[in-house]
Amino acid sequence: MGESITEGTIINWLISEGDSFEEGDIILEVATDKVDNEVPAPAAGTLIKTMFQAKDVVPVGEVLAILEVSEVKKSKVQNELKAASSSAAENKVKSKRPKPVQQASNSSSTSFSTSNANTFFSPLIIKIAKEHHISFEELARIPATGHEGRLRKSDVFQYIEEGRPYKFAQPVTEKDPTAYRIPQLNFDKGKGKVIEMDRMRQMIADHMVYSKHTSPHVTAYVEADMTNMVNWRNANKVAFQEKYGERLTFTPLFVEAVAKAVKDFPNINASVDGNNIIVKEDINIGMATALPSGNLIVPVVKNADRKDLKTIAANVNELAGKARENKLAGDDIKGSTFTISNVGTFGSVMGTPIINQPEVAILALGIIKKRPEVITTEKGDEIAIRSMMYLSLSFDHRVVDGFLGGSFVRRVADYFEQFDTNREI
Repeated sequence: MGESITEGTIINWLISEGDSFEEGDIILEVATDKVDNEVPAPAAGTLIKTMFQAKDVVPVGEVLAILEVSEVKKSKVQNELKAASSSAAENKVKSKRPKPVQQASNSSSTSFSTSNANTFFSPLIIKIAKEHHISFEELARIPATGHEGRLRKSDVFQYIEEGRPYKFAQPVTEKDPTAYRIPQLNFDKGKGKVIEMDRMRQMIADHMVYSKHTSPHVTAYVEADMTNMVNWRNANKVAFQEKYGERLTFTPLFVEAVAKAVKDFPNINASVDGNNIIVKEDINIGMATALPSGNLIVPVVKNADRKDLKTIAANVNELAGKARENKLAGDDIKGSTFTISNVGTFGSVMGTPIINQPEVAILALGIIKKRPEVITTEKGDEIAIRSMMYLSLSFDHRVVDGFLGGSFVRRVADYFEQFDTNREI
């Protein structure tokens, strides 16, 4: 389901226990924070047992169901199920073993009995705990909202965002009435209509909080004179559509220029793996796109640096159309290495976007607006009406310093400003 996907939510089962099915029949639907996926039957057979119910959140790698399949493919499928089951069981055993988690300073003073009934912590939760130096005792005190009282990553990030109130907590006893008490903070949340977050909004929230806690965000701003690009597009958009059958919006022009700048500064096209930086070979530009529900998704223009404007425009229009119709497939949103967010679409002058993990930078493009500017001509300095736009680059300061971030966003602006007005379509 993609390198960033660690869990999925079962939407519903289309085959019940005891029912038979044919190869290719859809057994269930699984949702991630990005798209919904249909899971087809690997062979004809019967559904013996479901291991999870609708709305359960299931880690990647878990066994979802036991199938009895036809003799033709039984051996192959049984081997696959056995391998998956063994892997899942091994992960469960490992995660139940007491593992040393580095304690925060003074955490030795933490002494209390656990409050969560379910103290099974998934490998993902343990990984997050290690990264933030959270002990098992502290984990056990975090309010859990998962199935059967299991701790979810959103619970942990919410707890971290709240300042880790149980970090140095101790039980209050009669012998020690001065012991630290966890403050009971009852915020006034006001009155009004209560709207429950849909599944995608909850997962987006999890990812945004995760990104802010993972990457120290720094934002650099530059301004670009877009007049040449604006004039060329206005003069050629009708002819472009008549020739290629594709609408020429600004997005393909943005993608083209950004891909060129990424090629000039390859270290911006990277991700972080522990103490290693992985510089990606492909330049795949993700473009933040609004869904009909108002949620955002990031379809990807693959290998944008190797495509001409006509192909990029076709890709952008196809992906945008799929997003509007809720028809994006898993492959459409996989593999992004750098993301752009056109906040100008909503009238915003500029933005401070949150990095799309595991990338190390994201570029926001503001509204293109006409205003008087001082320009230098053969006659000297003059005031002219120009089409101007702000660009803002948020980058991960763990691996991208100010020089790289500033140089990259300036290069993008240069490509915008130096657009060839004599370019042929």
